[in-house]
Amino acid sequence: MNKETPMASPAQELAALRERLEQLSFEYYVEDNPSVPDAEYDRLFARAVSLEQAHPELATDDSPTRKVGAPPTGAFASVTHEVAMLSLDNAFDEASLNRFMQRVSERSGHSQLRWCAEPKLDGAAVSILYEKGKLVRAATRGDGYTGEDITSNVRTIKNVPLRLRGDFPQRLEVRGEVFMPLAGFTAYNDNAREQGEKVFANPRNAAAGSLRQLDSRITARRPLQFYAYAMGQVEPERELDDDSHYQRLMQLKAWGLPVCPETRHLSNNQACHDYYTDLMERRDSLKYEIDGVVFKVDAIEVQDALGFVARAPRWAVAYKFPAQEELTWLRGVDFQVGRTGAITPVARLHPVTVAGVTVSNATLHNADEIERLGARIGDRVIVRRAGDVIPQVVGVVLDERPAKTEKIEFPANCPVCDSAVERVEGEAVARCSGGLYCAAQRKQALMHYASRKAMDIDGLGDKLIEILVDRDWVKSPVDLYSLTEHQLASLPRMGQKSAQNLVRAIAKSRKTTLAKFLYSLGIREVGEATAQNLAAHFASLDALMSASVEALQEVPDVGVIVAEHVHSFFREAHNQSVINELIRPRDFGQQGTDAPEHGYVYWPQPKQLSEDEAATLPLADQVFVLTGTLSQMTRDEAKAALLAMGAKVTGSVSAKTTALVAGDKAGSKLTKAESLGVPVMSEQDLVDLLSASNG
Repeated sequence: MNKETPMASPAQELAALRERLEQLSFEYYVEDNPSVPDAEYDRLFARAVSLEQAHPELATDDSPTRKVGAPPTGAFASVTHEVAMLSLDNAFDEASLNRFMQRVSERSGHSQLRWCAEPKLDGAAVSILYEKGKLVRAATRGDGYTGEDITSNVRTIKNVPLRLRGDFPQRLEVRGEVFMPLAGFTAYNDNAREQGEKVFANPRNAAAGSLRQLDSRITARRPLQFYAYAMGQVEPERELDDDSHYQRLMQLKAWGLPVCPETRHLSNNQACHDYYTDLMERRDSLKYEIDGVVFKVDAIEVQDALGFVARAPRWAVAYKFPAQEELTWLRGVDFQVGRTGAITPVARLHPVTVAGVTVSNATLHNADEIERLGARIGDRVIVRRAGDVIPQVVGVVLDERPAKTEKIEFPANCPVCDSAVERVEGEAVARCSGGLYCAAQRKQALMHYASRKAMDIDGLGDKLIEILVDRDWVKSPVDLYSLTEHQLASLPRMGQKSAQNLVRAIAKSRKTTLAKFLYSLGIREVGEATAQNLAAHFASLDALMSASVEALQEVPDVGVIVAEHVHSFFREAHNQSVINELIRPRDFGQQGTDAPEHGYVYWPQPKQLSEDEAATLPLADQVFVLTGTLSQMTRDEAKAALLAMGAKVTGSVSAKTTALVAGDKAGSKLTKAESLGVPVMSEQDLVDLLSASNG
């Protein structure tokens, strides 16, 4: 006779429910082909919730029911991206796209390339990490290197799988875009208006704001979705199924991750132009907002060969759609001074709505742009939201120019500190030259001055500098040397011991080198190597400060632009005043200084070598680059030893490099050296070389 089927235990039933819910989610969100009505999904979901409530010991983080959100967890923690989340270069017209494609062809050596194309979603970029198939961490892009931990919020996004399917890597990082579909955005705003709550200006802000909620239950109520567009870290390193970017996206899809259905595999450049035209025509009918398309070289091998520039891959571009534009009136112009001294003209506008955002200010970029536009205060102007980020004035309606308008006068002196405004020939940006004095640049200048490679004031971090400046205790580097233990100990979370340590660190920083002091001043384009070259060439600060532009150009690696930056910096009276206060000899009384005849900052005068003497040094005319972590000495010590032997130490590898010294965890510089055939030395090789040269 037939036996009755044994009744499943709660654990068995819950396991089966979870597997079924994941399958249904995959069908609905990834395959766009649901096999059951929504009501059936809801019934199964409710049963799983009831089982977990009845048996709390069976609840797990990767359960589909956890997508409803969790209580607030507090402020976001920082996440360092293992592989940088770089931005994309933009193309705004067909000619720009063609130039990009031509560069890619020339650099790769391929006249015909295949492409992977996808819409440029207007949302927020995120990184999602899976370990053993389980979602363990999610982070925002942040600055490309460090983002915010938003794991609890990303878990609530309904089409983000908490577990992967199939034969997935042990460790997989997925990059993609979180966005709010237009229907959900409209419905959310309609409901918010009815409730008297804040509405979002556009779907992009809605997505970004929803991801940064401290209470993930709020995020769970927002209609967010996610599309994957790339792999990041993959471990263990192994051959993936295909050398095609498109096929790798299809692999992500097979593992359960949603990929935009408009993603295409294109066979040539013309197909890219056709794709762009087609998508732009259908833009308003899509279910989500896009601001262009992204083209990526499809062959991973070619991507690897092309590599990256500082902020973007060479093998990808965002071809932007024409930005939305509106007309308004230019009421005035303010001049803002940035943290690096850049002076930007900002148009004050009669408020106007552009791309869903009320705009009352827009950038005019620089003096050249004002002249090109022919803009005057009082004009009727065209405003565009460029890249949906920074509104800008892009045109003037001359036919509607009023009878009375006012010329826009670019200031000759900084509007914040009255220092002279510097504009180097050939550069568009004008800058305040009072870097050591200007209040707008004060925090940035002090952070640089105190940094390890400059004056190396241990304990004087960015947050403390902000407090000191905000309290008006420190207006220039001079004021650092007058800070007292009693004064510092009164600051929040400082304490007597920390105050003592900081005062000692400031005192210790007084004795330095001319090169470090020059670097600490924050002169534009003057890095460590240039500061070292300037110090070696002029030997004294007085000689450098009085040097002409022509004399400065005699220094190795100093061209006309750097020479003009240095010359302008030392000609500014405010900078001269701060420098003189730093180095002026003074009586320190009973402070226990070992050099009462010196100023706040001093350095030993180096022995001057003649050209003939310099040419006899063991490593004269040789060029070295240091990379990675050294164990027997610091990088600074290695650099100093090489310089003492007559070598030059630069920051980048080129065909002129004599050798690259590679420590542990050497990165892109090692790769470049190997590609150029530059000899690579280990740390021990360097130690042996220095010993032999000393011998």
